[in-house]
Amino acid sequence: MPPTIFFAAGPANWAEYEAPLRAALARAGVAADLSDRAPDPEAVDYIVYAPTREFSDFTPYRNCKAVLSLWAGVERIVGNRTLTQPLARMVNPELTEGMVEYVAGHVLRHHLGMDAHIRGQDGVWRNEIMPPLARERKVTVLGLGELGAASARALAGLNFAVAGWSRTPRQVEGVECLSGAAGLETALRRAEILVLLMPLTADTENLLDAGRLALLPRGAAIVNPGRGGLIDDAALLAALDAGRVGHATLDVFRTEPLPKDHPYWAHPRVTVTPHIAADTRVPGACAVLVENVRRGEAGEPFLHLVDRVRGY
Repeated sequence: MPPTIFFAAGPANWAEYEAPLRAALARAGVAADLSDRAPDPEAVDYIVYAPTREFSDFTPYRNCKAVLSLWAGVERIVGNRTLTQPLARMVNPELTEGMVEYVAGHVLRHHLGMDAHIRGQDGVWRNEIMPPLARERKVTVLGLGELGAASARALAGLNFAVAGWSRTPRQVEGVECLSGAAGLETALRRAEILVLLMPLTADTENLLDAGRLALLPRGAAIVNPGRGGLIDDAALLAALDAGRVGHATLDVFRTEPLPKDHPYWAHPRVTVTPHIAADTRVPGACAVLVENVRRGEAGEPFLHLVDRVRGY
C-alpha cells in the first residue's frame, strides 16, 4: 500500500507545490497518495509542513513517520509540544546558492564602499581613498551550519580573511574556526564585516546585544540574513546612531513584513531587504521531500533531522 503524504503547508503553498511534487514523486518512482486533506489522521505517513494557523496539532497523527518542513528555520515548529514525530528541516542546493550570493554581494558592497559612489553622484571627483584588498579585510561569519559554512567558504574563495564561529567546534576549509564564549569574543573583536547566519534559539536570541556590539571594530558593517531575533534592535539602533556600527544590512526581522513606522526604514545607516536572501525553490525542495519519503519507506535515515535539544 503506498504511503500517504498530507500537505499541511497552507493553500497557497499547495497551489504552488502540488504539480511539481507529484512530478518529482513520479520521476523518483515513489508511489504515494498525496493530498492537502487528511480525513483519517491515523493513515498519514508523512506531513509536509510550514507553520499555519489552520494546522498546529500533531497529536492525531500517531502513525506519521516524519514531518518534513518546507522551511530551513524551525524555530516556529520545534517548540510545538504536540510534535513528537521526527522533524526534518529544508536544506537544498538552490537555497544555499541564494544565501551565498546574497552574503557575497553585500559583503563586497560594504568592503568596496559602493554606497558612497552609488548615493554620492555630486560631480566631485574623489579618488584619494582606495579600499583595501579582500585579503586585508576581516570578515566574521557567526554560525557554521549548512548556510554559514557555504557562505564562509565563498568569502574565503574571494580572498577575504574569514573567521567563523559556532557553538561547538567545526572545521571549514580556508576559514579560521572559533567556538565557545571565548571564541565568540575573539570573532566579534576582529569583525570589520559581520555576517549572522545562526538559528534562533533560547541561547541565540539577542546574541548581538549592546555589550557584544561594543566589541566590534568601530564602523563595522553587519549583514543579517539569518534571524531577526539574533539582534537587540534597540541596541543596534543606538550603536548606529553613535557610529559604533557603520551600517547594517538586514533581511530578517522580528515582525514581518517590517512595520512601516519601524525606525529601520528611515535610518541612513540601515538597508532593509524584504526577506529575500534565500528562499526555498520549489523544484529543489520537492526533490528533497521525495528523497526523505523514499528513505522512510526504505528504512533509511532521514536527511536533515532536527536536534530537539539544540533546537535546529
